[in-house]
Amino acid sequence: MATWTIDTAHSEIGFKVKHLVVSTASGKFTAFEGTIESSADDFSDAKVTFSADIDSIHTGNEQRDGHLKSADFFDAEKFPKMTFTSTSVEKSGDDFKITGDLTLKGVTKSVVVNAEFGGIEKSLYGQTVAGFEVTAKINRQDYGLTWSAVTEAGGLVVANDVKLHANVELIKA
Repeated sequence: MATWTIDTAHSEIGFKVKHLVVSTASGKFTAFEGTIESSADDFSDAKVTFSADIDSIHTGNEQRDGHLKSADFFDAEKFPKMTFTSTSVEKSGDDFKITGDLTLKGVTKSVVVNAEFGGIEKSLYGQTVAGFEVTAKINRQDYGLTWSAVTEAGGLVVANDVKLHANVELIKA
């Protein structure tokens, strides 16, 4: 069984959500960790675990970050981590469908995450590294992130659908 650990210096975990229905607001988590355990060289039997510190959310706007950390959204003080644990993996070529339990704000739901395998290489330091590009879409309301406001024209200030995106480089232990 090989264990692969996320190299946080060469990985990013982000999200996008529509703002006022007409534009997209982006953000990321700057503190996170995760592992993949697999006995198969092609990751077909992978077991994935991941967590991100909610307090590390960064959108480029300090006021918005504070609002997202508040009880209106993530309630970072009460629920400091977002976690994902895989329950199954389906492999087709370089593409994976990873089903797992995503926990946000104390709510756990099953989600399907799409991952595209980028390959395996040796780093300049002799480490074996693997890369994946990961995407998913969730409805924030499913996780108790229910704060909402409506514009004068009747549009939502923040959309319910959130696109998750990660570029992950893993180091083999």
